[in-house]
Formats: sequence, C-alpha cells, structure tokens
Amino acid sequence: MPDQPQVMQCMEVWGGNALAESSVSIPGLDAWVYCKPYENSDAGGDVYYVSSCATGRITRLLLADVSGHGAAVRDIATGLRTLMRRHVNCLDQCQFVRSMNRQFTDVGKASSFATAVVTTFFAPTNALTLCSAGHPAPLLYRASSREWSLLDSRAIRGSSGGDVVVSNIPLGIDDADYEQFAVQLEVNDLVLCYSDSLIEARDASGEFLGEKGLLRVAEDIEASDPTTVVAKLLESIRTLALGNLEGDDVTVLMFRPNGTAPTCPLRNKLAAPFRVIRGAITGLISGGPIPLPDLRLANIGGAILNRFNRT
Repeated sequence: MPDQPQVMQCMEVWGGNALAESSVSIPGLDAWVYCKPYENSDAGGDVYYVSSCATGRITRLLLADVSGHGAAVRDIATGLRTLMRRHVNCLDQCQFVRSMNRQFTDVGKASSFATAVVTTFFAPTNALTLCSAGHPAPLLYRASSREWSLLDSRAIRGSSGGDVVVSNIPLGIDDADYEQFAVQLEVNDLVLCYSDSLIEARDASGEFLGEKGLLRVAEDIEASDPTTVVAKLLESIRTLALGNLEGDDVTVLMFRPNGTAPTCPLRNKLAAPFRVIRGAITGLISGGPIPLPDLRLANIGGAILNRFNRT
C-alpha cells in the first residue's frame, strides 16, 4: 500500500533510508520514491532525500547507495540530511557534493564509501543539473518522442558535439572534485534514478542487465501514466529471472516537471527572506546547519525579478 502523498513545504528536507512507497509534490515537480531495504528491514543502505528551497524554485533530489548496514548507515543518513539542509537554498550543487565526499573521507569514516547521484531542478526554466559519483546513469524518458535513453555526460557530449569531462568515482575514495552537467527538461519528461540492484538483476539468459539491459526493459514500459512506471519496471525485472531484486536494497527515485510553477509566486518571494533568516537563527542556536543561499544572479535576482531566473 503506497504511503500518503508527501507535499513538500519551502525549506523542507524529506527522506531517509527506510521502507517507502510514496508520491512527492514539489513546486513545478512531481516525484515518486520506492525503497525496499534488504530482507524487509526497517532501514537499508540506500539513502534518498528531496529538498525544497525558501522560494520553492530549487528542488534537490539525492539517491545514494552506502556501503554497510545498520547504525553506521543511519548515522550517515543523518549527516546527509544535515548537508541537504545546509545547501537547501543553493542553486549550484557542486559544493554540496564536495561536502558529501568530505563526510565519507573524514576520520572515522575512512572505511565507508557510497555511490550517489545528485540532481538539482530549477522550476522557472525546467533546467536539471546532475552530478554522479560512481552511480549508474539515470534513465530519461522524453514525453514528446516517447523514447527512453540513458542520461549521462556521454549522451550530453554526443548531442552537443563538445567535450564534457565528468569525475565519476564513488564518494569517500579520494579527495576528488566532482563535475556536473546539465539537461533541459520539458513538461512530462521523466528522470528515473535507481540503486544498483536493478542493473545487477539478470536477464533470461542469466547475464547481468547492466545499464543497457535496464534501458531495454524500460523501452517496453508504457509511460503515459507516470504513477505506474516504477511498479511496472520493477515487476518486469522480477519476471526476467528467479531471485531478481531479492539480494539487495531496491530503491527508485523518479520525477517529472509538471509545468505548474514556472515562476515563483509573490507570497514565496515575500516570505523567502524570513524563512532564510529563521533557518539561520535556528542553526546558530542549535548548532545545526545554516541554510544560506549562494550568490548566483539566477538564485538571488530571480527571487525578485523573473527575468533573472534565465541567467
């Protein structure tokens, strides 16, 4: 039975590493989260988070596959929530990913590592930036052509003709500087992120699916109704071979632009500075994160005048 729909508020961070099957509503974006920890545990090694900024224009979505289980992963999940909170008002996600990597390479966490995909959706322009740290490439469904493809830097390079160099090593392996790439989404396009249990499932011949095999499975999925896509995809994988999706955590995070929030409502513009100030004061008093915005023109200026959103 799916959980009750989660309606995100401004400056909210939602998620964790527990069992979940929920739809999420954010300004300009619809999302769906499915998480089933290994052996039906209360919590697993897959961590998922969604955050919304003070104006509701910036949505960040994270899916991480953390090594280990139990209390260690719970502590890491709590730390990731803190980082999400600290960077909730930042349009540029690079500093957030660097902070994630430092968290895994700090003293006491040297034996921990994770793969992760971090995406930031900017509602006024339907622009999506992505950063991958050793994680499988998301799937992209273009509603206009009804076609699925792998969403990674190689696909972007191939379509633009330019060179895109993207660091793609897991978090906690090295003091790497992670790059990001961008893609323009249209209303009703789907982006589907997933944990490696999907590509480690086997096909009818006993071979691992891999990213390309998963893409072939997705191509047979009818995607006109996004509320059924995740369930259909997982069921198709399970029927390919006995034991598929039973030996590890299974997590899927899918989202689409819905076209309902191309600009920031006036009430959010007026209330945003007070939300930021309240969050900063709370952080100072509690010793928690201080969610200050970055100083990009689209981030600060766009909260005042819509034309700056397109800078």
